[in-house]
Amino acid sequence: MIVRTVETRHGDAGWRNYHFVKITTEDGVVGWSEYDEHQGAIGVTAVVERLAGMVIGERVHDVERTYARLHARARQSMSGVMAMGIGAIENALLDAKAKTLGVPCHDLLGGKVRDAIRVYWSHCGTWRISRPDFYPPAVTDLGGIRALGEEVRERGFTALKTNVFDYSGERVRGWSPGFGYPYAPDQNVDRHVLKQLRAHLDAFRDGAGPDMDILLDLNYNAKPEGYLRILRSIADFDLFWAEIDTPHAEALADVRRASPHTISSCESLITLYSFLPYFRLRAMDVAIIDAVWNGVWQSMKIAAAAEAHQVNIAPHNYYGHLATMMAAHMCAATPNFRIMETDIDRLPWDAELFTAEPDIRHGHLFLTDAPGWGTEPNEEALAKYPPK
Repeated sequence: MIVRTVETRHGDAGWRNYHFVKITTEDGVVGWSEYDEHQGAIGVTAVVERLAGMVIGERVHDVERTYARLHARARQSMSGVMAMGIGAIENALLDAKAKTLGVPCHDLLGGKVRDAIRVYWSHCGTWRISRPDFYPPAVTDLGGIRALGEEVRERGFTALKTNVFDYSGERVRGWSPGFGYPYAPDQNVDRHVLKQLRAHLDAFRDGAGPDMDILLDLNYNAKPEGYLRILRSIADFDLFWAEIDTPHAEALADVRRASPHTISSCESLITLYSFLPYFRLRAMDVAIIDAVWNGVWQSMKIAAAAEAHQVNIAPHNYYGHLATMMAAHMCAATPNFRIMETDIDRLPWDAELFTAEPDIRHGHLFLTDAPGWGTEPNEEALAKYPPK
């Protein structure tokens, strides 16, 4: 099976766009992957389209060979959007290869070690607070958070992840200075932030009940001193984990040693080499891997390195249904899997854009034996919802 064309497709994802790689072989087999250009990843499309010529004429079976050739081409810039573009190509090759063989992608990864993949409801409250036009009903106060916690429990989920919010003004606002909201380059954590966070977590616990696992995402929003202030202020809360992003493995290791809570991290890292300092320093309890950016085949190598350091892994996944299925195949074949991120609040037209939705029941995602990833974009629907 020889690659004939490498193309990109795009669609409206509400407050952002969906992006896909489409690889077609000379025998007419089509492989798909999803990628993202949100949060500073602008330019992945250009990378894919510029590298396409190196993929055309290659066998879809030779995923590692193609990766090695593309990696060599990007040797002096193998990070950021260059690595993301190569990951997107790799993922589409895996889909085409699996479809050529008539097997699900997890068969290419060593086969399933589990049939059901535990998932958590990510950005729980976040989208209904910040983007209620796309994700109703709007959450406007702590009562809305309690009601949402109850909804999560009633819909059969056993875990949710949320962020930090401020309820003291006329409208609820997110606290994420690491991303410039609010503008606070010092990224200090004051008593007001701590008070608002405790109220937010209390409301979720009241609504979701004592058996719900609650995950807290702190992103890039503080320095080590600030993270420790937060963690110590909520030491009495029963958190599943606190998620922290930092480019400094040593600093994260210091935080983890002093933390009363489990620490997860590394969702923004690309390539195995970037993860190694965190593993060596025992900087986190759970390594978060973005299989959309790294490529699923390369992500399996990262997961194996994590296993060698006695660290479990979890996917970074807040994209469309295709990305969710890509991450799910990785989780199904990874022994040291912890829990999977997915956004349950969806756009009204998401069901139209993909040929199949993830089968999520009782807080778990169930894979079929359909060839490839098990879903792909609907090109007619993409034309109906063009990108912004």
